[in-house]
Amino acid sequence: MNGNIVNVTATKWKLGWELTLDTGGVTQSRTLTNAEQEVRDYLDTAEPETDHSDWTIFIVPQIGPVLEDAMMAKAASEAAQDATKAAAKRMREAVRGLRDAGLSVADTAVVLGVSKGRVSQLVA
Repeated sequence: MNGNIVNVTATKWKLGWELTLDTGGVTQSRTLTNAEQEVRDYLDTAEPETDHSDWTIFIVPQIGPVLEDAMMAKAASEAAQDATKAAAKRMREAVRGLRDAGLSVADTAVVLGVSKGRVSQLVA
């Protein structure tokens, strides 16, 4: 085997997905949801003396140019989630700073462009 990492090419066919392992083995799965477990089951059958439960399995579906679009959309979504978390942290810090500087909840809300209720949530 290739260390503890297996790269798998998933090719769509009428009954599901053909899973070709970079180690040369081939198995199948009805859905991509089950593909990783199907690969583990295949590996366990091919090499019963080896524990494959903690191996890293990368499934790469062969779906043409839309795969790149999907990966870019996923990356953009993850970046947006990270930005949202960072913005929330900065907002909490700003609220604390403004409140510590003596601004009221109402004044803090005006400075930050949020409701008084939101300021109270951020203080908690």
